Amino acid sequence: MLPRESGIQVVSKFDLEEQPIKTYYLDKENNKIVGVFNDYLKSVEQAIYLTLTTERYGYLMYSWNYGIELKDLFGKIKEYVIPSLIIRIKEALLQDDRIIDVKNFSYVIDKGEYSISFDVETKYGKLNIKEFKFNV
Repeated sequence: MLPRESGIQVVSKFDLEEQPIKTYYLDKENNKIVGVFNDYLKSVEQAIYLTLTTERYGYLMYSWNYGIELKDLFGKIKEYVIPSLIIRIKEALLQDDRIIDVKNFSYVIDKGEYSISFDVETKYGKLNIKEFKFNV
């Protein structure tokens, strides 16, 4: 609690201004950074890809809220892996304040490779992520 005579004014209401999204475009097929784009939906789609390909707690440069936990799923039975993956995908993506919901999961398993498809509802529209592959 501040003393009344401190001369410090506490501001309790302020406006948050959303900054425009301007990010580098990653060309995954050629492993290059190609130009800059400011398409909101595309930048969220790229953020989804980066989040789901980064192991959570694996890198000092990222917040502990960034990425997905996969290490402990290696070698586990599919009855355990599928529900865990769905929960972890949702948890990882909902850290991004641009993402409202993640739903409609479907999957295909082929020799330890899990291809998961799902819908992402964002502030800018809907995305359909098809066959995102996890090797666990």
